[in-house]
Amino acid sequence: MANVTAKMVKELRDSTGAGMLDCKKALVEADGDMDKAIDILREKGLSKAAKKADRIAAEGLVAIKISDDNTKATVVEVNSETDFVAKNEDFKAFVSDAADMALNTTATTIEALLEEKHPEGKALKEVLNDRIATIGEKLDFRRFETIASEGQIAGYIHGAGKIGVLVELVTEARDEKVLTLGKDIAMQVAAMNPKYVSRDDVDAEYLAHETEVLTAQALNEGKPANIVEKMIKGRLEKELKEVCLLEQTFVKDSDYTIKKLVAEVAKNLGSDIKVGKVVRFEVGEGIQKREENFAEEVAKQLK
Repeated sequence: MANVTAKMVKELRDSTGAGMLDCKKALVEADGDMDKAIDILREKGLSKAAKKADRIAAEGLVAIKISDDNTKATVVEVNSETDFVAKNEDFKAFVSDAADMALNTTATTIEALLEEKHPEGKALKEVLNDRIATIGEKLDFRRFETIASEGQIAGYIHGAGKIGVLVELVTEARDEKVLTLGKDIAMQVAAMNPKYVSRDDVDAEYLAHETEVLTAQALNEGKPANIVEKMIKGRLEKELKEVCLLEQTFVKDSDYTIKKLVAEVAKNLGSDIKVGKVVRFEVGEGIQKREENFAEEVAKQLK
């Protein structure tokens, strides 16, 4: 019997989308023959998952789940190949279940979470493969992130699941106004996608890079070297107001910055409030999408 290595198992999993344990069993049964192992997985009902493993899943949904006391929250992203599937009720239910599982797990990786039992009574990875076979597209549970806090966590879903945001507010206050503030900030993050929460979070490498770019811009404009430094300071200040959440103008009321908004709510409640961790997931971000037209998508659904 061939020696089945972890590398072989990973390679088979990457090429088929099947679970780690299923891949190992198939390789053992196939005596280490990769092609035969793929056939075995296909014969056992994972054929659609295997056939679709090399296709691009860049559509899908983001979902959030928040505990009843608003001290723990999770955001997940599950991808599909087309936006049609993202509107499928069965797919929506799967994403919701996955988010519930992510909220209540101690697992910190997708691989570990996929091994846990789904409400249907089998591993989440098996339920995912069932959905692949039923729906007929490649599906991918891409990522999840959980926040736990001694303060309060609020969330916001934009575009029927295209963007999901969680915002932690570090505070002792337990008031509906805190959650309203958190949701307003989450909407801000969804719309403006800041790189940092505050100036304190801006890394030196980013500042150095932007200073270099802005300096080159000023010199290319023919500005005298003796005023370039002042120009750079002004332009960098303007950019920081765009990339730092607390410095941004509040989208719902231009009389406020987010920093001023937080300070006002804190004053009204008589309790300190600080914006803590912020998590923003956008469907398909970072995935190289394939260009397709509407007719092709429809044709794909009819196959």
